[in-house]
Amino acid sequence: MITIFTDGSSRGNPGRGGWGSVVVSDHYVAEFGGREDMTTNNRMELVAAIRGLGGALGPEFGALVEAGHQVKVNSDSSYVINGITKWVFGWVRNDWVSSQKEPVLNKDLWQELLQAVLLVEKKGGAKIRWNYVGGHVGIIGNERCDEIATSFADNDPTLLYVGPRSGYGYKNILDIDAVVSRVVAKKSSKSKGPAFSYVSRVGGVIETHNTWAECEARVKGAAGARFKKAMNAMDEAVIKAEFAGE
Repeated sequence: MITIFTDGSSRGNPGRGGWGSVVVSDHYVAEFGGREDMTTNNRMELVAAIRGLGGALGPEFGALVEAGHQVKVNSDSSYVINGITKWVFGWVRNDWVSSQKEPVLNKDLWQELLQAVLLVEKKGGAKIRWNYVGGHVGIIGNERCDEIATSFADNDPTLLYVGPRSGYGYKNILDIDAVVSRVVAKKSSKSKGPAFSYVSRVGGVIETHNTWAECEARVKGAAGARFKKAMNAMDEAVIKAEFAGE
């Protein structure tokens, strides 16, 4: 398995932005990061995924991809995951016009990401696995990418590591399932009390709402709609991960 973590950040939306990617194999780790003076969070999330896949084809990992190692991308952006696994196929068929009959936002980066995906899958002979992970819930790879992205956005970039996994400072970076299990274990069993937020999924698109009225307006009458009440930020992240995996 070649595991990729990605994250994007912007100080303002639009504003100063940064992105971070970490590519991990059994024996090697490579970190990547960069910045833009004026951008959006979604664009930085897309760039992080593009550069992460590019790193997977680099000198440290390319031979592993061609040898058939599975590539898995972990992102806390439902925009990226839904876009590359669902929406992009319709956009291509419709000449990059959305279902709302408008030009697709960030078309240039979506095209670049699609090309990167096709190249990795062609060389590796297998589909990339896309995995949603909650942001800021303790998943080490996601936290490290956030640190890289924000440091570049602030124009004070952290040092990037490239080298043997044995020398990497984040030893448990691949312990994603263990972290998710702890998050679920801490999840409040009480449904009473004020909600932190409401999470809905309609047509594969996940959104959060501050009030039940906003959530109800979105899901009412929508076929296959899903919604849940979140009691805190951690609860919200778990629900998003659950909805993204269904």
